[in-house]
Amino acid sequence: MPSTLLDLCEFREEIRKSRFITLAGPITSAAEAMSFIERHSDLAATHNCWAWKLGAQYRSSDDGEPGGTAGRPILAAIEAQDCDQVVVLVIRWYGGIQLGTGGLARAYGGGANKCLQQAPKRLLVQRSEYHCSCTFSELALLKLRLAEVDGLVLDEQFTANGVDLQVAVGEAHLQTLQQQLADLSRGRIRLAPCE
Repeated sequence: MPSTLLDLCEFREEIRKSRFITLAGPITSAAEAMSFIERHSDLAATHNCWAWKLGAQYRSSDDGEPGGTAGRPILAAIEAQDCDQVVVLVIRWYGGIQLGTGGLARAYGGGANKCLQQAPKRLLVQRSEYHCSCTFSELALLKLRLAEVDGLVLDEQFTANGVDLQVAVGEAHLQTLQQQLADLSRGRIRLAPCE
């Protein structure tokens, strides 16, 4: 199951006198990825190579390195670590020794791999949306049961009779939650799929 990063992560290494700094972070849009790259790129560095992946969308850049030696290996590292909604930027200061195309690919891909391996991650859970209603006295327990299955409250509207909720739940936990809510309310609380 794919995961994303919890926060910004950094990895530094020196390879044959070239300095590499790898930065990785979570993203929710292509614009956010490009903003991350602009914000963290070092214009004094020799190269600022990057890649990002967001669902089926992805982009990469070799930033002046020979074609396919930087951006693609970084993207391959993102996929090898089963990450999604992630941007990785590798900044290189040239040290005077040529690494060759294989050496460049290993340096960029390896730095990205090591950075992502050490980064704190969280699983990306696919959730479906449902709505339900409960009484005021059941609300706290309903939220507790929802949190236990890593569900989310998307919206809550207070009415004269109780609370109308819109929630998101992973398919793996749907049956368990349905049963718990039915037990809690003597069968009154039912999760109905949102159209």
